[in-house]
Amino acid sequence: MTESCIEISIGKQSLLLHSPKGEFSYKISSALNGVGQLKDSGCTPLGYHYVRAKIGEGLPLNSVFIALRKTGELYTPTLANEFPNRDWILTRILWLCGREKGVNRLGAVDSMQRYIYIHGTPDTEAMGVPLSHGCIRMRNSDIIKLYDLTPLGTPVIINI
Repeated sequence: MTESCIEISIGKQSLLLHSPKGEFSYKISSALNGVGQLKDSGCTPLGYHYVRAKIGEGLPLNSVFIALRKTGELYTPTLANEFPNRDWILTRILWLCGREKGVNRLGAVDSMQRYIYIHGTPDTEAMGVPLSHGCIRMRNSDIIKLYDLTPLGTPVIINI
């Protein structure tokens, strides 16, 4: 294989990376609200996407992000108790952009404008069950591996 590709299965709650270095499978957590394309739905969008931006290169495990920016914090249980309602985006971010106009690109269904990412989450959060606010959550150690193996522009398909 000469090119990388990511397949995300909502039904299996899994992510499969096909890359020149091999195939790698990870458990994920998609949206608690199910699948859907609309802005502010809290749903995970379906369809063809690509990795538009990679954020967090070289940062320590459990680095905290808000609105794509590092906060300078490292996630700890103490910090979690201090901010119990925060949607924790940790370690690395792969920001997705839709490829299908009217499905996941432009207007009220634009995945990039919805800030749909593949990102790390606290290790206390369950994997294999839908719990996110729309993004694809992964274990921090897994998102580092995926980040390092995934070039910008990598195709991503999210299906049921």
